[in-house]
Amino acid sequence: MSLPFLLWLCASTAAFLTAATASRTYIATSNVLFLVLSLGLYCIGNLMMIRLMREGGLALAISISAVVQLLLINFIAVSVFGERLPTLQLLGVATGVVAMALMMFPGTGKV
Repeated sequence: MSLPFLLWLCASTAAFLTAATASRTYIATSNVLFLVLSLGLYCIGNLMMIRLMREGGLALAISISAVVQLLLINFIAVSVFGERLPTLQLLGVATGVVAMALMMFPGTGKV
């Protein structure tokens, strides 16, 4: 993975995390501005993902992005909104971490 790929991944992840946080805030407050902010940020994040898919391939870009978002949004849900995950769901998160680690090993990309 190149430096530009990692920078775009960080930026798109930030957009998606902010969008998810705004969505959760909308649920708590019913302030429509948070919903509009969330929708705009999701659009920006998805446009950024196009660049990531071009550079790293669909499978790698989407998979890494999904697992990174999974970890970070769970951290936000627990620390900011006081949500809790049951044990089975925590095992699912751990499985995602293992999957990401396996995907990041260098390979040929050919079957």
